[in-house]
Amino acid sequence: MRVFGLKACDTCRAAVKALTAAGHGVTLVDVRADPLAAEDIARFEAAFGDALINRRSTTWRQMSDEARGLPAVQMLAEHPSVMKRPVIEGADGALHLRWSADVTAALGV
Repeated sequence: MRVFGLKACDTCRAAVKALTAAGHGVTLVDVRADPLAAEDIARFEAAFGDALINRRSTTWRQMSDEARGLPAVQMLAEHPSVMKRPVIEGADGALHLRWSADVTAALGV
């Protein structure tokens, strides 16, 4: 199981901790330190569409209007921290966005 997010993100750390405690093997992929592959960005965008972009983030607020107008795939390649976090890839390959009650139930946590 992989958790895509930021190592400094409290929500990402909480997700990793809870998933590990539930017996899942978890790897945290820090999208700043280890940029997302184009294939991963495309999969995430296909699964979540516009919901993948966090328009309330500090990164979003600091972006220029030109950068905000980029397609989601290009925006995430250039500004990975604008991604809503975490994106969790389950052992079965299913993708989940954010750490919510629905996601915890789906992952058996």
